[in-house]
Amino acid sequence: MRQFLAVVAGPAVLTALTTLAVLAVLTVSACSTPTPPRTGAPSVTPTGPAALPAPNGPHPVGTTALYLKDTSRPDPWNLDADARELKVTLWYPTGRRDGPRAPYMTPEESELLLKGKGIAGAPYDTLSRTRTNAVKDAAPAGRRLPLVVLSPGFTEPVSTLTSLAEDLAGRGYVVAGIDHTYESHATTLPGGRVAGCLACDSDTDPGFGTGVVRGRAADVSFVLDRLISGWGGHGLIDRTRIAMAGQSIGGAAALAAMVEDSRVRAGIDMDGTTYARIPRSGLSRPFMFMGSPQHVPGGRDASWDRDWKRLTGWKRWLVLSGSEHGSFTDSPLLEDALGIRNPPGVLPAARSAELVRSYVAAFLDRHLKSRRQPLLDGPSPRFPEAGFCPGACGRS
Repeated sequence: MRQFLAVVAGPAVLTALTTLAVLAVLTVSACSTPTPPRTGAPSVTPTGPAALPAPNGPHPVGTTALYLKDTSRPDPWNLDADARELKVTLWYPTGRRDGPRAPYMTPEESELLLKGKGIAGAPYDTLSRTRTNAVKDAAPAGRRLPLVVLSPGFTEPVSTLTSLAEDLAGRGYVVAGIDHTYESHATTLPGGRVAGCLACDSDTDPGFGTGVVRGRAADVSFVLDRLISGWGGHGLIDRTRIAMAGQSIGGAAALAAMVEDSRVRAGIDMDGTTYARIPRSGLSRPFMFMGSPQHVPGGRDASWDRDWKRLTGWKRWLVLSGSEHGSFTDSPLLEDALGIRNPPGVLPAARSAELVRSYVAAFLDRHLKSRRQPLLDGPSPRFPEAGFCPGACGRS
């Protein structure tokens, strides 16, 4: 696994390998079959704050945070909480081009995330200084906009999908990124409370992944209830055009949410082992698997082979050569700032972001905006890294 990996040299190599082993356990139990730990990769001098690439599309991007409380159910991780609290970050088109850019995360969130991942080569507030593109608390613009829900990987805040979220908002989507409380190293709640990863204490329990995606599906349904009925004024969101995408166990949650909630018309799983069982009658709504080479048919993760057979509607299965588990997040874009070297053979940060943005947007444009997308019809000379499975999509 390569999401925010600690890469050190010399006497610290043993410590790094221990950290990688821990991350691999998390990946097996809750995210996806892991990429074998990399050994001996040297660190480099951190370059200073990272900057996310500008969004595509014609619209300036705004962002704001909502704090929601579901009093109909207790929190699955915090036994002292009789309601489920969620932080939802929204990205959307706005008419405002100037204004303060939203922080990527707070300094405390940055510190807790880097400590949780065992990264000590850069100042702990490094991620909080990442430059984003969205104007903080700008007023939304438009009517009846399609909605995309994003769900991050286990232990990750939804801010690690900011580049994708900003890009989709620039293309005319409302994006709702859910921080699933107590499932990441840091989630800031009202009053400055910071929720840590209580779920990390249970990640090796039998049935953990199944329980996580079930809980995340409930989170999604609750958020949809609140967004459709309340946020942003009447008519901002088109309740008939809703999709979901996620990375790692967030991708597995996208499939689970579609099984449980028919309002989610289309879904994308980015490199996540799936846990929800598709009914025997199948799932007829559009779905796309997009992953690293470990997800080739017959590969190390058999869950996609199983579920592919029960996807009875429009479907695609893409494998990106040179990608790793973290390639579907902001992780590669942040490596220079963290002093982590991109090894040979792995997609460069800008290229992985371009691939993910392009194929996710093409899928959503086709299924939420009814726009023909030749990019999804087969291999493209523009993106030779994208192999279409289960045919000749490569094996590594």
